[in-house]
Amino acid sequence: MNKAGQKVLIACDSPKSLIDFRGKLIEQLVQRHKVCVFTPRITQQGIREKLASWNVDVYENELNGSNVSVFSDMKYIIQLFKLIRKLRPDVFFPYTFKPVIYGTPLAKLCRVKRITPMLSGLGYNFTPKGKTGLLSSITRRLLKFSLIGSRRLRIIFQNKDDYQTLLQHQILTTKHKVGIVNGSGVDLDHYEYTPPNTKKVSFLMIARLINAKGINEYYEAAHSIRLQYPDVQFKLIGTYGPNVDTISNDLYEKIKSGETITYVGEVNDVRPFIKEASVVVLPSYYGEGVPRCLLESMAMGRAIITSDSVGCKETIESAPGANGFLVPAKNVPELVAKMKFYLSNSLAIYSYGINGLAFARKKFDVHLVNAEMLKIMQLN
Repeated sequence: MNKAGQKVLIACDSPKSLIDFRGKLIEQLVQRHKVCVFTPRITQQGIREKLASWNVDVYENELNGSNVSVFSDMKYIIQLFKLIRKLRPDVFFPYTFKPVIYGTPLAKLCRVKRITPMLSGLGYNFTPKGKTGLLSSITRRLLKFSLIGSRRLRIIFQNKDDYQTLLQHQILTTKHKVGIVNGSGVDLDHYEYTPPNTKKVSFLMIARLINAKGINEYYEAAHSIRLQYPDVQFKLIGTYGPNVDTISNDLYEKIKSGETITYVGEVNDVRPFIKEASVVVLPSYYGEGVPRCLLESMAMGRAIITSDSVGCKETIESAPGANGFLVPAKNVPELVAKMKFYLSNSLAIYSYGINGLAFARKKFDVHLVNAEMLKIMQLN
């Protein structure tokens, strides 16, 4: 039996993710426990107000999750160490690479009772290209050190493949305690079903503008389709900025020109754009946990196309309840073929969307996922 009134410290690399990815979990936690967050500086007042309305204690830092800075990272480590010693949390829940790598050993050192790091995808460091880089090699070594086994440690994964990958790289052993959940889950009340437009078919991709997300493949497929179907619209939502795998400037300029793709940039609410789209596409080979944009699209009744890669393949249900297609990573002709299928089979857009919603309800409902999370944290 777990006592109420536990103190939970959450560490992340993006304040927006606290609301978008962990909002429902925090809402549930604060009903019985004290929640504190250690987050990069909050610049959006809406995020600050939402956390305040939940009575969450906020501690800010200057961490940049995407960039490498020894000075900045050392400052972050010192701040987090002092915070853990000050708060003495019962549970430490870091997610994404830097909070996990730096925070997990600090929590062990401070003898936190339960340490539950979440790896929401392995990202660029475990892609074929990323494996060869010095920075990725250092990251993998740091990850192995931070996840050294402890009876107080329980590691959370969003798919089985990531767990198997870390076993293969000898970062983990079979003696490690792990829990596997179905992604971050999706709030089916927030992302409401709307019928797709099957008369004027359009495609949407939601992703950061990095190579491993399949941005080039989406652009090339859109270019190919528009040669035959010039009126078909392709939209792209996502941030462009410094990253070890950012797309080339040449590709970015082509996208911005608007000749092939309508580039929207970053948005605070993807729902209006998913509502306008007929099909959502994510040809990623990034090393996802379970892509949130696909779950949101399924919840709104959209057929999807994604890669047969880690995390992405978790979102596709096979017949008779098919909700979309898997294509080989980096395979533009196959991506084009699946897009053309939807252009020629408008009824499939509707039926696949309905099937996707049913699949989301069965497997990815945020309440089901959070119940598993709380069980792993021993806070249920």
